[in-house]
Amino acid sequence: MEKRLNAVATWLLILIYGAIVAQGERTRDKMYEPIGGASCFRRLNGTHQTGCSSTYSGSVGVLHLINVEADLEFLLNNPPSPPYAPLIPPHLFTRSNLMRLKEAGPKNISVVLLINRTDQMKQFSHELNCPNQFSGLNSSSETCDASNPAKNWNPWGTGLLHEDFSFPIYYIADDDQIQKLVDCFQKFNNFNYETHALRSLCAVEVKSFMSAAVNTEVCMRRTNFINNLGGSKYCDPLEGRNVYATLYPRKPAVENGLTVVHTNEKFILVSCRLDTASMFDGVGLGAMDSLMGFAVFTQVAYLLRQLLPPQSSLPDSLRNVLFVTFNGESYDYIGSQRFVYDMENFSFPPESAGSPPIAFDNIEFMLDIGTLDDIANIKLHALSGTPLAQKILEKLNNYAKSPRYGFNLNIQSEVGAHLPPTSAQSFLRNDPKFQALILNARPTNKYYHSIYDDLVNVNFTYANTSKDFTQLAEVNDFKSLKADSLQMKVRNVSSILAMTLYQELTGKEYTGTKVANPLLADEFLYCFLQSADCPLFKASSYPGSQLTNLPPMRYISVLGGSQESSGYTYRILGFLLSQLQADIPRENCTVLPLHFFAGFNNIGECRLTTQNYSHALSPAFLIDGYDWSSGQYSTWTESTWSQFSARIFLRPSSVHQITTLSVGIVVLIISFCLVYIISSRSEVLFEDLPASNAALPRPTAC
Repeated sequence: MEKRLNAVATWLLILIYGAIVAQGERTRDKMYEPIGGASCFRRLNGTHQTGCSSTYSGSVGVLHLINVEADLEFLLNNPPSPPYAPLIPPHLFTRSNLMRLKEAGPKNISVVLLINRTDQMKQFSHELNCPNQFSGLNSSSETCDASNPAKNWNPWGTGLLHEDFSFPIYYIADDDQIQKLVDCFQKFNNFNYETHALRSLCAVEVKSFMSAAVNTEVCMRRTNFINNLGGSKYCDPLEGRNVYATLYPRKPAVENGLTVVHTNEKFILVSCRLDTASMFDGVGLGAMDSLMGFAVFTQVAYLLRQLLPPQSSLPDSLRNVLFVTFNGESYDYIGSQRFVYDMENFSFPPESAGSPPIAFDNIEFMLDIGTLDDIANIKLHALSGTPLAQKILEKLNNYAKSPRYGFNLNIQSEVGAHLPPTSAQSFLRNDPKFQALILNARPTNKYYHSIYDDLVNVNFTYANTSKDFTQLAEVNDFKSLKADSLQMKVRNVSSILAMTLYQELTGKEYTGTKVANPLLADEFLYCFLQSADCPLFKASSYPGSQLTNLPPMRYISVLGGSQESSGYTYRILGFLLSQLQADIPRENCTVLPLHFFAGFNNIGECRLTTQNYSHALSPAFLIDGYDWSSGQYSTWTESTWSQFSARIFLRPSSVHQITTLSVGIVVLIISFCLVYIISSRSEVLFEDLPASNAALPRPTAC
């Protein structure tokens, strides 16, 4: 019976505890309302920390809606119930306003909320006026003059991406979430400001604590020390993957058991930037800042693959084209710096590729496709005037101005140190005599490196024709597309470049009627701007692959982070530059360089591919004893964090909190007094009863 009673009591306690926990969770759910969004986070380089961080337990601030700049004065001049959390629309999210909030410090400002109300927004770029100024060819004003909008590459830059803020900045895009915040502010906060300290107010709590601090040198030293003891990390180097492919397959590195270096191989290096950047985690498509150049790059590669004869038919059968997309270029040219470092050490391609090393002597020249903001105003940049630069310019304009094709473009030339911030600067910094040409447009992107550089910024409308985008187009095809549509602009520039390289490789002027297919550009842009569940990604994936309906992230990230863009680029280059192997069945198409793709018809096809990965990790993290402040290589790292979250609730007034604390202290004192009195008078209060076994007789001795 006693055991049954104990079991019943135990189960009763468990049920009571469960009810209390459930009630507590329901109470918490009623108290807090989650807010979805994206948070600013911390990055570090060799000398500074940039970005944002909350306090360890989360930063709390009273909501205050900013409609005009004058509303900030309330927060900056002795507000009644600090700290506050201003809700700021993009047109007021300026450098001057943010720096004023920063100077107000955590005493007045504990959180900043950026709300997606773009009605009055005219520009929004967080990057510097001179991106990567101190990691390129040189840091002088000849390359970029930040004080002169006519001589810098981002006239609308605020530099906020490179500032350090002591409070979290949280971006909220969803209209319903924004309205929830505004309604809460209007209901509880937007009246009788003088009595804020006397009543409950609508507040927000943001958790985005960053583990790293000071700079990369300090953070890596702490991380390495902790890791030696088996602990966690404080920061990770920015790290990703470059993707490269050759137009023609290369000979293997080992022939008849011997390692072979083909010193007579010659390559034209065609490159572009793969990544983009923004202040907020997981947000930012980089539509104009790098995706336009990436789209042209892809079209050039595919058009050349279709137009050119076999390599053995070229005047020089050892010539080839090396296509490379560099990752991490937004952060001091991580990908191209590593590429140059590997070439200097005869480590490119990686040993796992099974191909002979490529050295600088193997590169004839580099054609780097930069930002193409304004396709009507493209220039061919070169550090110094050379016969090669003049020859390429003449060929480009021969096709750009030809009435046969109707491209109606005029490509200008600019020679000198005023070079755009592209990957070619890593090569020129290593050797100023390196033959590098940069195709770049006049800067017009007012949303460079920001969350608003999206399909609206490039005026992209998906044609969605369902036609075969793998076929080349005739000059007069697709008259239904507007001449100034984004797809046609990409077609025109891609065709001009491909025709120029065709003539360079064959020695003959291109006189055909085939041009780049604008539908390939249409599908490419749709995949990277709207949804990865798209025809191009499906065609270049394994049959039956399940793809997400979100566009891939193109931020370089860290080891173990998202590398979606590299993966999709690998597949696209593999598919578009490969050779069909119709006689090889699916079961035998499993070992690289053979790769089985779904194809346009999604029936599956085996192809001989040339694409591969190379490391995009700064050499600074490979060199023992590297001087982190030298500026020789990129030193960017990303802080670790545990979670990003935001929620709103009613924050009690100061009077309410003080009253609650006071009552609690009084109750605590009274409790101690009662316990002391009861304990000291226990003999009087509790009668001394005999033990339960006192009535039992004593056992007798045997």
